[in-house]
Amino acid sequence: MRKVVKYVILDILRSKIIIGYTILLFLISFSVFSLEDNTAKGLLSLLNLELFIVPLVSIIFSTIYIYNSSEFIELLVSQPLKRKSIWLSLFSGLSTSLVVSFLIGSGLPILYFEPSPTGIIMILIGCMLSVIFVAIALLASVLTRDKAKGMGMAIFLWLYFAIIFDGLVLFLLFQFADYPLEKPMMALSALNPIDLSRIIILLRLDVSALMGYTGAIFKDFFGTTTGFISALLALGLWIAIPLYFSLRIFRKKDL
Repeated sequence: MRKVVKYVILDILRSKIIIGYTILLFLISFSVFSLEDNTAKGLLSLLNLELFIVPLVSIIFSTIYIYNSSEFIELLVSQPLKRKSIWLSLFSGLSTSLVVSFLIGSGLPILYFEPSPTGIIMILIGCMLSVIFVAIALLASVLTRDKAKGMGMAIFLWLYFAIIFDGLVLFLLFQFADYPLEKPMMALSALNPIDLSRIIILLRLDVSALMGYTGAIFKDFFGTTTGFISALLALGLWIAIPLYFSLRIFRKKDL
């Protein structure tokens, strides 16, 4: 398993796409902090980068890598190796590579300009989002053997979490505007890792005042240690659940 993980990591880190992704993250992160006098505003500007680009690259690159490695995976399956070990090795290799890329690209500038608890939490959230969307990509790629369908599914899932989900929530808010929905909104936020990550970071940046009464409700829960740990556990479930189902399907799949 270690040899497979090492091979996957070295193979990915040599990829021009990952090298370009790392350089792009570094240039954008460094530029944002250099242009802003207030580092807190720099973190806020980086928020959209972390919430949109990181999940997009993670899910698309991971999906493409799994499909392009189909012959390598078939070779591994033909060896005396457990399918569980093979799948977890691929997941570990992809996750480690993308996390390292994020840490170099955005983590180093954040630590240099804003080495505060808020900056560290932002780095942690970025790493978790990378791993979450690797897990979702593995699930999308194992559901169908057709590369076009798998890519389409991966892009749709990113669109759903990044854009469509917020539209559905706004629709519900308008439809049930006469009812107190602040507390149900906290439960709904756990159904989207991007929204949950956004809430955690915004509360750390004390921007919750701009969110009105709903922001106060979120701050009362997610602003506490218990709420913060609960949010991290929810993000952890977003890693574990897609990985579990993808592993379950892969173990029974006829390659």
